[in-house]
Amino acid sequence: MTGLRERKKQRTHDAISSAAIALFLDRGYDAVSVADVADAAEVSKPTLFKYFPSKEDLVLHRIADHQGEAARVVRGRRPGESPLAALRRHFLDGLDRRDPVTGLNDDERVLAYHRLVFSTPGLAARVATYTEAEEATLAEALGGGLTARVAAGQILATQRILARDNWRQLIEGRSAARLHPAAAKAANAAFDLLERGHHDAGDLAEG
Repeated sequence: MTGLRERKKQRTHDAISSAAIALFLDRGYDAVSVADVADAAEVSKPTLFKYFPSKEDLVLHRIADHQGEAARVVRGRRPGESPLAALRRHFLDGLDRRDPVTGLNDDERVLAYHRLVFSTPGLAARVATYTEAEEATLAEALGGGLTARVAAGQILATQRILARDNWRQLIEGRSAARLHPAAAKAANAAFDLLERGHHDAGDLAEG
């Protein structure tokens, strides 16, 4: 059971995060200072920095929370299931759940958040560092070595391309419900390409 102290810390964390995102979306990322966020969340700057070490973290912790997800999927896959099959299943399940990571979520707040991240150079650059770390973690789960690093890079690039394409179609006016069948078809086609290109991927992470 979560203790009172932990619940209070989580509430403070969530309050700071919500205040930050609301201000950034309303005024623009560069127009809002850390002090502005602290005032809106009714905490001191030192308290804010205990939860979020930098201004970028006020936005990107939502992405950072998914760090290592692909590697966890590979390590926790079903008996006899290949790494690619597990990752395909996970991505398709994410489409069904409208997981924002798949790009298939048309909640206006989610769309605005993605627009904020990818239209702000400093935030987009920070996301790139997360991508590098994610590739390294997945490569390790796939067994390490050059083949695993190549596979990890291609798998994650494929997922990013699928997600960005879904997001692009949503901001052009399509609904997530109407787009879902086409998004699932595109995901399966993309993973089919990966399967054909990396027919030995199932041998990875066996050691």
